[in-house]
Amino acid sequence: MARPHRNLVRDHGQDLRLFGTPAARTGLVAMLAVFAVLPTVVREDFWLSVLIYVGITAIGAIGLNLLTGYCGQVSLGHAFFIGAGAYCTAIAGGTLGLPLPLWLAAAAMVGAALGGLIGPFTLRLRGHYLAIVTLGLVFVGEHLWRNLRPVTGGNSGTSVTASTALGPVDLSRIEVAGEVYSRNQGWFWLVWALVGLTALLAKNLVRTRPGRALQAIRDRDQAAEVIGVRAGRYKIAAFMVSSAIAAVAGALFGAYQQFVSPDEWNLLLSIQYIAIVIVGGLGTIFGAVLGAIFVGALPALIDRYSDVIPGVQTSVGGDGFISVFALNQAIFGVLIVVFLVVEPRGLAGIWLRIKTYFRTWPFSY
Repeated sequence: MARPHRNLVRDHGQDLRLFGTPAARTGLVAMLAVFAVLPTVVREDFWLSVLIYVGITAIGAIGLNLLTGYCGQVSLGHAFFIGAGAYCTAIAGGTLGLPLPLWLAAAAMVGAALGGLIGPFTLRLRGHYLAIVTLGLVFVGEHLWRNLRPVTGGNSGTSVTASTALGPVDLSRIEVAGEVYSRNQGWFWLVWALVGLTALLAKNLVRTRPGRALQAIRDRDQAAEVIGVRAGRYKIAAFMVSSAIAAVAGALFGAYQQFVSPDEWNLLLSIQYIAIVIVGGLGTIFGAVLGAIFVGALPALIDRYSDVIPGVQTSVGGDGFISVFALNQAIFGVLIVVFLVVEPRGLAGIWLRIKTYFRTWPFSY
């Protein structure tokens, strides 16, 4: 009787591992191979820049999914924290000249502090009321970014000259065995390494006791408090973690773009992140990455190929009935509606159904 018991314990231990099955370990090896090889195959700057922006977006989406997908706190103020991280990097990485790990840490701490300040005001709010309050952050942020000229440069924006060196290695110009890699190639490796690290940390977080408490609050906050979950504390912590991750995404965005302006941290950016987590799948870490790949690349692709899309205005006063900006807004809105109605679990739900189908075949019908 002892042997089956040991087998059950071993199987349960495998279930708790992130990569506990041969298929999962094979997928991990494949992802690492793509991570290492892709920048050497895709050398065109446009496609590398799209992949870099998608990776930065994925980091921010993971932060929002922790707050909205796992804790059930709907936030339309994500753009505020992303902008705060970008401007923090302009000071910490540019003015103060801190190295890459320190300006990333500084952005995360500023984002967490802002989330901790705002979190207590939302404890008694939920649903639409919470969304409206966080929506106000976007407009407060726009006012601050335009008027704090010594920090943000005002309407003219400010340059971001943060260092991208990790010790002796400058990611803007990596040289290995006589081969020199471009700035975009180095940034691809940096950003997607941080995507993997953020996803790993977030996945481990949601599997711990605090993560289960967040999901209990999302499903039924009053019942969670009855069984001993301190909902207020966990909601504030969720805001802090989400805001810290969003600020890191903003820091990377500003450092890569080397220039930021108040026009970038608007309501459309917050709506884009809402669309990403809904399309990717609420309450899933890999869904946030899928959503970023699917939705995050759309603005750049639409802008590049706008001249071949029927009805799109490529210039002011040009032919067409819709601008590129309005088309992006329309697409985000349509994606949110379609996935909420047709596939509430998003791309992650579609993937899980496909995986279950092949796992249980031929008994899938």
